[in-house]
Amino acid sequence: MSIIEVSHLTKYYGKARGIVDVSFGVEEGEIFGFIGPNGAGKSTTIRLLLSLIHPTSGTATVFGKAVATHGTEIRRNIGYLPSEVYYYEGMKVSDLLKYSASFYAGDHSQRMRQLADAMELDLNRRINDLSYGNKKKVGIVQGLLHSPALLFLDEPTAGLDPLMQRKFFDLIREENTRGVTVFFSSHILGEVQRLCNRVGIIRDGKIVEISDIRSLQQNNYKKVHVTAAGLTPAAFELPGVTNVQVENGTVHFFFKGDINAVLQRLSTIQVTDVVIEEPTLEEIFMHYYE
Repeated sequence: MSIIEVSHLTKYYGKARGIVDVSFGVEEGEIFGFIGPNGAGKSTTIRLLLSLIHPTSGTATVFGKAVATHGTEIRRNIGYLPSEVYYYEGMKVSDLLKYSASFYAGDHSQRMRQLADAMELDLNRRINDLSYGNKKKVGIVQGLLHSPALLFLDEPTAGLDPLMQRKFFDLIREENTRGVTVFFSSHILGEVQRLCNRVGIIRDGKIVEISDIRSLQQNNYKKVHVTAAGLTPAAFELPGVTNVQVENGTVHFFFKGDINAVLQRLSTIQVTDVVIEEPTLEEIFMHYYE
């Protein structure tokens, strides 16, 4: 079942481009990665899905309901952590979170304390005494305290130290295990690779690829490293070979196509060592941007 369905969604801010003809779906229970550099259209897409802004054209549904007409209803079951968090500076953390919880039915006080403990957040501090990283923790607790079915995370780890990032990822995995669908937007590719099932790559406001991460690696190019005496780049002048470099007697190159062509060429060479490996998500991403 699709939790999110986006069809030809376009947003212009006057003449400035937001996103153009974006289409994708997010299935119930998955962690979907949405990656691109700053300015690619990630936050615009999220704000459209939350009906915080309205599209120039195209449609989107969340929980099977049109975001343009059912925004208030949809948001009751959504958690959202924006890329930048701003709060009433004079409030205590506990008062701010209680105020946030009051917008949702039920008693969320126990859940609030559990999340604060998990993120090592002091509920008795005042907002204006918090570092940027601790304010981000407040946003994380705020986004999760009402146990939403769908969670939007926009650059969520900015300001968190590496140890707290790990705790945050563990928390998101626990939520996902309980059935929460996660839309994870980031320009930090290692995070997406560790956490997500599928990934959408956005470039200049347009989707350039949507795939599960494993298929994206397998169907993309391979990284090949060949060590042999007297080897030159000319030995691998084959269709599909790019980025050939020689370093300390080892030829490094990318290859896309039938790997048997490379194996046949290797059979004619007295090889000392061969390594064929999958590219990282970052290398794939740069491939789409170059």
